[in-house]
Amino acid sequence: MDQQKICFIGAGNMTRSIISGLVHSGYPAQLIQATNPSQGKLDALKADLGILVSQDNLAAAQAADVIVLSVKPQLMQQVCEALQTVDMSQKLVITIAAGIKAKRYTDYLAQDIKLIRAMPNTPMQISVGMTGLYAPQAISTEQKAICDRLMSSGGEIVWVNEESELDQVIALSGSSPAYFFLLMESMIDAGKEMGMDEDKARTLVQQAALGAAMMAKQNPQLTLGNLRENVTSKGGTTAQALATFEAADMRGLVKKAMENCIKRAEEMAKTF
Repeated sequence: MDQQKICFIGAGNMTRSIISGLVHSGYPAQLIQATNPSQGKLDALKADLGILVSQDNLAAAQAADVIVLSVKPQLMQQVCEALQTVDMSQKLVITIAAGIKAKRYTDYLAQDIKLIRAMPNTPMQISVGMTGLYAPQAISTEQKAICDRLMSSGGEIVWVNEESELDQVIALSGSSPAYFFLLMESMIDAGKEMGMDEDKARTLVQQAALGAAMMAKQNPQLTLGNLRENVTSKGGTTAQALATFEAADMRGLVKKAMENCIKRAEEMAKTF
């Protein structure tokens, strides 16, 4: 993949996250181009990461070996239809849009294409991201390896066997950083109401969250239940806090939130 020219159609937060991971892992910035209607976003990417930028989707796609479609689902058909004159026969297309099935892109681009669906998350920007990947049978081992390199530059990857599993990936990792931010935000707000300085509260909470995640990652032989129990003394302060969460059916609430996340992805698939 060292000589592959990569074009990102769309320059939003996820594009920035992926490109940051690539550049910070040593991928040549001069082989990466991003396009977007907003010149301000492009200027920021160029200044921060040294990549090429353009407002011309067609020219950028024609010059690329790998095209990453990184626009909102409701804009995808319009963007793809404008690229129908680009010969995609020798190109790999990667899409990071939620809810649009792989076969729809053949219709949008009016030609047979080699396409991989990717569901990354924003921590890719600091190289601790998580991406779920799905490739139809027509995708070669070499093409999968290209996608591996691109997405693993910003964290870990997991290939799924069925396209429907990507909806579960969205709920488990694509959207879940926001769940954790909400919990952290709630804890900091509670600390402030109890009289803690906001900066101190944030330091305490974010370091505890980082430590918990690292302990889970570095102790695969232990279940999360084991790790939780190791923090919890019978009748102690942690037990009291956990009992409060359990009484409010936190597990049920989390399950319902994830089910609704998946339901929305399924609805989007029917829309597009």
